[in-house]
Amino acid sequence: QVQVVESGGGLVQPGGSLRLSCAASGSIFSIYTMGWYRQAPGKQRELVAAITSGGSTNYADSVKGRFTISRDNAKNTVYLQMNSLKPEDTAVYYCNADLNHYSVRGVYWGQGTQVTVSS
Repeated sequence: QVQVVESGGGLVQPGGSLRLSCAASGSIFSIYTMGWYRQAPGKQRELVAAITSGGSTNYADSVKGRFTISRDNAKNTVYLQMNSLKPEDTAVYYCNADLNHYSVRGVYWGQGTQVTVSS
């Protein structure tokens, strides 16, 4: 059994900051890439940022320079530091983990955490 659980969402004013966390737990042999996605009402889910086990990162153009993804491999946890938030960042943020579970590789998703940027 593998669980992926996000935390840290909430309501923040434009220009503010939030830090999201995502922890993977269970019978995990190794985790490859971990990523953050978001889905706004009426829109498709999109990649926000991803990070490999070696620390290589990839960001959506819309968040470059404002968001920072990091991970703690010992804790199977990935973080998303979001600064200079804009109303258009409002969405449900999902975490995923590409990992080995009993020698079977698969992608596991969390339930999502709401981020609302509004004055």
